[in-house]
Amino acid sequence: MRACGKGRGVALCSALAADVLIGDPEHPWHPTAVAGRALASAYGPWRGRRPVAQLVGGTFALALVAGAAGAAAAVLERSLRRIPAGAVALGIALKPTFAVRELLAAGGSVADALEADNLDTARTRVGMIVSRPTERLRPDELAAAAIESLAENLGDSIVGPLLAFAVAGLPGAAIYRVVNTADSMYGYHDEREWLGKSAAHVDDLLNLVPSRVSMLALAAAALISGRADAASAMATARRDHGRLASPNAGWPIAAMAGALGRRLEKPGHYAVGEDRPTPGPEDVRRASAIVATAAALLMVALVGVVAC
Repeated sequence: MRACGKGRGVALCSALAADVLIGDPEHPWHPTAVAGRALASAYGPWRGRRPVAQLVGGTFALALVAGAAGAAAAVLERSLRRIPAGAVALGIALKPTFAVRELLAAGGSVADALEADNLDTARTRVGMIVSRPTERLRPDELAAAAIESLAENLGDSIVGPLLAFAVAGLPGAAIYRVVNTADSMYGYHDEREWLGKSAAHVDDLLNLVPSRVSMLALAAAALISGRADAASAMATARRDHGRLASPNAGWPIAAMAGALGRRLEKPGHYAVGEDRPTPGPEDVRRASAIVATAAALLMVALVGVVAC
């Protein structure tokens, strides 16, 4: 068990190194892209049917693809443990399940466009990382959307898969990524609602812990950075997290609002940190720095835990 833990610690380090050096390049055979195509194929036959049929079919499709991904990951992890430098190779296999560099780059690209007063570009770039319409968003609303995405995706794109790996190895990370991908494809209150209901609920369940860990990591990062308010991060998270419909997203988003001392709002839906100024491009950069620090703290903590 101890050797397994040390191997996972090495794998986490090599995965982070791969993320820093390579990032998350788009490719048709990227595991997340493959999972997306598999989900589309599995869900496809159930589209347009009666709600109960969509619910049953969506549940079956999710179980099928997630189960296949978990089984494949289990076989791969077992095989890699038998070769020299297998822990390093395991880290390379883990890398596609999370994305630090790409998340930070997305935030930076929005800040660049806002600083250049290029609203069309800013709206396009924000539209790539959020599901809300961006065509009519003002500069402060675009900045808020980018900051919210950074905070929420700390949990979805970093904390969640890495915690799953620490607990359940590569199969855990693979299953987490499939469920999260299914939720991002089908978990909406529109014609996909019944089809994606199981994915949405399972994703909520899997993110109960990562969302709270993200809140704590953001507060710790705010304390270390010296450019943000850790106490306000915790207080705002406790006060405002319930203003979002999601049982999870409100924790890191409200924590980020408190850390930055800014109001974050999705027009017509919610606002956190209501008594504060609206954000600008410099706040997007501050949020990126806080997320980067939070991710580093999480990685150090996980390596320490799994290696013990």
